[in-house]
Amino acid sequence: MALPGKSLTRSWQQWRHWRQGRDRLPVSLTSTETEDANRRFLLYGVLPLWVVPAVADWWMHRRTRIEHTSGTKESVVHALMMTEAGIPVLMGLLARINPLVLSVMGGAAAAHSATALYDVTLAVEEREVRPVEQHIHSFLEVLPLSGLAFTACLHSDEVRATLRGGRGPDDWRLLPKDRPLSAAYLAGLGVVIGAGVMLPYAEELRRCVRAQRSS
Repeated sequence: MALPGKSLTRSWQQWRHWRQGRDRLPVSLTSTETEDANRRFLLYGVLPLWVVPAVADWWMHRRTRIEHTSGTKESVVHALMMTEAGIPVLMGLLARINPLVLSVMGGAAAAHSATALYDVTLAVEEREVRPVEQHIHSFLEVLPLSGLAFTACLHSDEVRATLRGGRGPDDWRLLPKDRPLSAAYLAGLGVVIGAGVMLPYAEELRRCVRAQRSS
């Protein structure tokens, strides 16, 4: 049995050189094979399009002047939900999909759903939540589950291992992908998420904090 210290050292060494000497994960834009189509839709559909309802929801908060109603409290909940969604997405993009990563994804999806329910409960008591905003929420709630479902379909062997408690120590370590995604894709997705999610919601939180201080 490997000692914890040696296990952590091994994982760290793999992460230090996680892009060196590794083949890139191919994402075919033309293949009609089921696996290629699933991976293509997940990477170029589900993940970047997540930004659309996120921006729409931010606009609804701004339109209903969140800073003067539910304020900082609700905006912090929004930041929490982004964290609950962002951590498993980051793990899925960079780390080897194994029982550890799948368990984190499943737990984060459950936590995100529970937090979303609390968010709406908080919002309706303090400000007007219009039907269109509720409809936007439905997209934001289902997307983490969609991402998890596509990932599970692409790695059904790891799902089976997760349900059986894992096959060995590596199943419960955070390890880099054997074939990482291209740097261009990761950088492009980072720009999309930064511009379409992080910046708008940082602006919202700043606006709410400033309004709270001036009241």
